[in-house]
Amino acid sequence: MPATLRYARRQRFYEAVFGISIAETAFDRRGFHFRDLNARTHLENAGCAFVNGYNHALRENRLEVLSRSLNDVETEFRGFAFEGASMGLALLDHLTPWNTTRLQVFLSGPGRNHKYMVHVGLGWAIARLPPLHLRVERHLTQFDPLLSWLAIDGYGFHHGYFYGRHYLVKQRLPRRLSAYGCRVFDQGLGRSLWFVDGADVERIPTTISAFDSSRQADLWSGVGLACAYAGGVGADAIEFLKRAADTYRPHVAQGAAFAAKARQLSGLRVEGTNVACQILCGTSDLDAAEITDFAIQQLQAEGKYPAYEVWRRRIRNAFA
Repeated sequence: MPATLRYARRQRFYEAVFGISIAETAFDRRGFHFRDLNARTHLENAGCAFVNGYNHALRENRLEVLSRSLNDVETEFRGFAFEGASMGLALLDHLTPWNTTRLQVFLSGPGRNHKYMVHVGLGWAIARLPPLHLRVERHLTQFDPLLSWLAIDGYGFHHGYFYGRHYLVKQRLPRRLSAYGCRVFDQGLGRSLWFVDGADVERIPTTISAFDSSRQADLWSGVGLACAYAGGVGADAIEFLKRAADTYRPHVAQGAAFAAKARQLSGLRVEGTNVACQILCGTSDLDAAEITDFAIQQLQAEGKYPAYEVWRRRIRNAFA
């Protein structure tokens, strides 16, 4: 059998076995709450972009072809497509021990300007591979020591999105994560809440308030990031969210600044992120992104806090 035919069959097999149906992103299918139909449609479109990017990576891992497809996605949702593609490539790396460098090559090539989203997508792959649940943080040592924490954020988002009853209602924490790993997991869980609660800014604060107070700050950080990156609501709703955050406003602002940096790095600025930063950070999206750059200078761990948390804390302090 010609090599090209074997390749095509293998890729079709991967998509058939590991692919995700677009139907999985529908609010009705997931049982997500929504109040505003426009917000629901917007967030479903983000989910569709992610799933399409993921499935495309499974059936076409020639990076030049995959990259062209991802860059054809609408600006506002392109980052989600790169996130999904990175999940697919990470999954293939694990399934094919003779070729385990797809994600690293993607990260240094087509995905380099989307490195925030690529690391988040890695977390989705870890969530889908049970053997890696036993050593989540150890698996990440081969990646950027700072941004690899975003993979645990993605791990948390996945669990909130697909298993909300366990992690958002029963408020479980994953096993085998370090104490700080659980905090980063909560940031991802907070991002998922933006989808699960349908960007309903009156419902989200109530959901967070049911958690132990020790977890609420990180949940708010994730909500701020999702509000500014995924969007789907107008200025009035964001103003309400800011008021509801109360003492956690610096955490929300830090999340929004992360979103601004991810957008700025990828060259995919959208007005929704700028509006969110104007309200949540009190500054433009570009200025918020610059604050994350300033905060990362001469960064190192401080005592029990890894460099990633020192970075977040510096950003929070800038907005306090």
